[in-house]
Amino acid sequence: MYSLLIDHLSTAVIQVSDKLEIEYLNPAAEMLLAVSRRRIYGNDLGAAFREDEDSIQALYAAIKSGHPFTKREAEIECNNSKKLFCDYTVTPIMGTSNDTESIIIELYPRDRMKRISQEDEIIANHETSKELVRGLAHEIKNPLGGIRGAAQLISRAFTDEALNDYTQVIIEESDRLRDLVDRLLGPRQLPKNKPLNIHKVIERVRQLISVETDNQVELIRDYDPSIPDLIGDESQLIQALLNITRNAMQALMDDEDNRHKTIHMVTRALRQFTIGSKRHRLVCKISIIDNGPGIPEAILKTLFYPMVSGRADGTGLGLSIAQSVIHQHHGIIECNSYPKKTEFNILIPIETTVQDQEKHS
Repeated sequence: MYSLLIDHLSTAVIQVSDKLEIEYLNPAAEMLLAVSRRRIYGNDLGAAFREDEDSIQALYAAIKSGHPFTKREAEIECNNSKKLFCDYTVTPIMGTSNDTESIIIELYPRDRMKRISQEDEIIANHETSKELVRGLAHEIKNPLGGIRGAAQLISRAFTDEALNDYTQVIIEESDRLRDLVDRLLGPRQLPKNKPLNIHKVIERVRQLISVETDNQVELIRDYDPSIPDLIGDESQLIQALLNITRNAMQALMDDEDNRHKTIHMVTRALRQFTIGSKRHRLVCKISIIDNGPGIPEAILKTLFYPMVSGRADGTGLGLSIAQSVIHQHHGIIECNSYPKKTEFNILIPIETTVQDQEKHS
């Protein structure tokens, strides 16, 4: 009866012996860890998930002392290399001789809450940086217009060509700064929304990147053909995806030790998926995954801010503009990066009509 009750719990439960050998998993644990309990019974705990050495020693200490404990915000690794962010509680089970015979580990995944919190932070940071850039652009463009106009008036008064060259430099540099500010502001027009096939957009990007790399980078497609047309601006989406994929390409081209450079372009349809605090019936997920050196941790959290770049010759505008475009489509861009694997996930809600999308605006 007790086994039947535990099998019907939504909480993942694992029972291991005092030697950390797996004795029991309930179906919720099987689903969470993506393992079959019949295959791993009697194996070491590492057959279900892996933790750091300090956490393993904490399990042995609980067995020895008989005291339960809870670990918060643990990052465990499953056998399929998937990382899980969770809390877990360890409860020793005492035998007849008052020695610990086994321990119960209850896992509480926090990935969804962590992701929602991160997405809310990304959206808030994006709005803050956009307002900051707008205010800065106003303060820069007004005096720039005055400087450019004054230089034009001065140039008309000069008959010496050498002096006119100096005023022309002022005019050209003023125009360059104005263009930089316009690029910081991102797309200046609202999206021209219409139904489009996202795979057509990705294929266009793939074609452009293939030409730029001269086939030095292998572009691998993994598309979900069930994804319906979404409502969006084709040219803006091409630009956003191109900025992200070009970043991946440049990271790979700079990685001289990498003999087999690859970029995976993956699409999936996600049902009943939450972006920030809003749940959407259907979401298109586009993943751009490269096997480059990874993004330095120091800039990972500020990656989508304007003027932030990990490359010496980078402008730091590509990802900021891409985030602005996807935000205009009511979506978001997320990034996870480790050595040999950097993954950008573009999440865009799929609405059935333009009117449906306008309701979310």
